[in-house]
Amino acid sequence: MHVKSLISRLPYPSRTLQRTIGIAAVVTQAGIGVTGSVVRVTGSGLGCPTWPQCVPGSMVPVQRAQYHALNQWIEFGNRLLTGVVVAVAILALLTVWRIRIDQPHRRRLSALAWTLPGGVVLQAVLGGITVLAKLEWWTVAIHFLASTPLVWLAVLLLHAFGEGDGPARPLISRPARGLLVALIVSMWAVLIAGTTVTGAGPHGGDPGTKRLDAPIEVLAQAHSGLLVVYLVLLAAFGIFLARGGGAPGRLWRRYGIVWAVALAQGALGSVQYALGVPETLVSFHVLGSALVIIATAALWCATRDFGPATLTSPEVPELTSAGSRPDMPA
Repeated sequence: MHVKSLISRLPYPSRTLQRTIGIAAVVTQAGIGVTGSVVRVTGSGLGCPTWPQCVPGSMVPVQRAQYHALNQWIEFGNRLLTGVVVAVAILALLTVWRIRIDQPHRRRLSALAWTLPGGVVLQAVLGGITVLAKLEWWTVAIHFLASTPLVWLAVLLLHAFGEGDGPARPLISRPARGLLVALIVSMWAVLIAGTTVTGAGPHGGDPGTKRLDAPIEVLAQAHSGLLVVYLVLLAAFGIFLARGGGAPGRLWRRYGIVWAVALAQGALGSVQYALGVPETLVSFHVLGSALVIIATAALWCATRDFGPATLTSPEVPELTSAGSRPDMPA
């Protein structure tokens, strides 16, 4: 039987289910980066020294003299969690596919859904290259950085479930829009600089991994300097919002959340550096970077209006009043 006909037999996903799947996509895409940091700080990166098998001839850990069993299972567990990320991405794709059967015009929603399974496959390949390259710092950096757009796209997908498919109508002025783009660029510059600090730091994922031969003090200063640039741009964006007037309350709330998350992340980074980069704080810092991406992406979404969404099948009465926009999570 044709796949489309099989999917059409599924019940139309409710608003709650759409939101739940969108949130799950954000959580899994962000969470896999955090669990990856746990692998790195515990020195478990080569607990499974090959890919896609864990060890030659076995998909699961096998006792090895040079690795403690716990380290092997930490690395293997992270690989298993990738399966959860894949499952959520596929579930999101199937959900969107079912929506498009009744609403063929939801092309933007479909495009966003397709990026997730494709991105996860790319990440799996990059993870394999990282293992085969014996955790060279630059491969670890690329592996992490490749995950950040997927977090961003998952946030956009979450919002797209509750948005229309019309042309985007900006809710802020053109200068403010330019500042927001600059803010986003600076965010990724901060992330890139952070990977160099990690590359020169003490947590390489394995005791024998080569580290970036550069003064970590200089790299950390560059990383923190770029964070200052991000905060300055964020302040300037707020000034333009205030001068322009008319910014919706949802936009101001998300702007405040970005400030709270960014300042907390900066403070955590300073404490982390002052304490000699303890393992636990590394994973919290990676979590903080994911939260900065999520908060900034949510801010971006709040500056555009795609019109009202059709949240139910055309055959089912709408759950919201005509022309109203559903409240999306901050």
